[in-house]
Amino acid sequence: MSSNGHARTAAVAIGAATCTILGALLVGGSGEVSASPPAEPKVQDEFDSLGPEVRAAKLSDGRTAHYSDTGNKDGRPVLFIGGTGTSARASHMTDFFRTTRQDLGLRLISVERNGFGDTEYDKGLGKADFAKDALEVLDKVGVDEVSVIAISGGGPYAAELAARAPGRIAQLHLAAALPPFGARPAYCGLSDDALAAAVKEQIKDPRKWWAFPDDSPVKSIPGFADTAYEEGARTYNQRGQQADPAPQVHEQKLYCERPGPDLSKLDAPVFLYGGKKDTTVPPSTLKTWQEALPGEAKVRTYADSGHDVQYRHWDQILVDLAGHGDRTVVCKGDRTRVLAAREADRFVAKGKATLGSCAWVKK
Repeated sequence: MSSNGHARTAAVAIGAATCTILGALLVGGSGEVSASPPAEPKVQDEFDSLGPEVRAAKLSDGRTAHYSDTGNKDGRPVLFIGGTGTSARASHMTDFFRTTRQDLGLRLISVERNGFGDTEYDKGLGKADFAKDALEVLDKVGVDEVSVIAISGGGPYAAELAARAPGRIAQLHLAAALPPFGARPAYCGLSDDALAAAVKEQIKDPRKWWAFPDDSPVKSIPGFADTAYEEGARTYNQRGQQADPAPQVHEQKLYCERPGPDLSKLDAPVFLYGGKKDTTVPPSTLKTWQEALPGEAKVRTYADSGHDVQYRHWDQILVDLAGHGDRTVVCKGDRTRVLAAREADRFVAKGKATLGSCAWVKK
């Protein structure tokens, strides 16, 4: 045999050996190719929240209150009082910082007001009735002492609650909140019909009711606008009331009542938040609140905010509600910090930090 023949024979032998080895690795006893199965897909064991559930509670006078209650039941309870024209689900509009709220151990409760959302309209009810309803709901869910955060038109109701049950208020937080003190709103001279005509078109279209200026920071929150529109639709159409302006007119006329309640017995920390660009509840109202409150309130004002301060600085409000009012939320570098107030002020003054979470910077 030639040398070429020997080479070919050797090559065939090597090839056969290689195939035998590979076959041993790839072929099982059944003669089928065996391979590792794909990783098992993962499916969660619990549902993700779609926002707070609205529940019903029978009140002592036979009426039904509607409320939401979200967060750990062992957490620090907070009563959320939304602005005018909001339902018991309005707290869902703050869920862009839900993770922070959960990490801070805050339990958010909201009680719906007369004529909005699921709640039937009764023209005979006033702000004191809401305070009574809220306290009954808190009793039913096992809450004695509660912190309160009131936004915009929720201010007069928070004042009524604080006057009625000052001993049950752990903290009072008022964000761009309308005071039931001082000068009455300009529309108070209008008749009910004239006021109804003024608000009718706005409440028929939630996009108008919840319209924020183009430069509002809330524009950077994913899904915020649509969540607000859904809240507006729920508030004015949930019971098929087809945007009846009567409850809205009634509430706005309640804002005209003077004098406001006596807050002299309130012995709890108070925080006031205001936007310097706010034309709806202007910064001057902070002084009005201060004059009506018995103690010295912690005042936080922001040049970057208008009547959206409650959302732009919701991160700070959450930290305050959790009992860290001596600290300030800032974005330093690319990391959100909650620093001692003096340290935070120093970094902000030097341009090394900005107020609020870094989420506001990452637009």
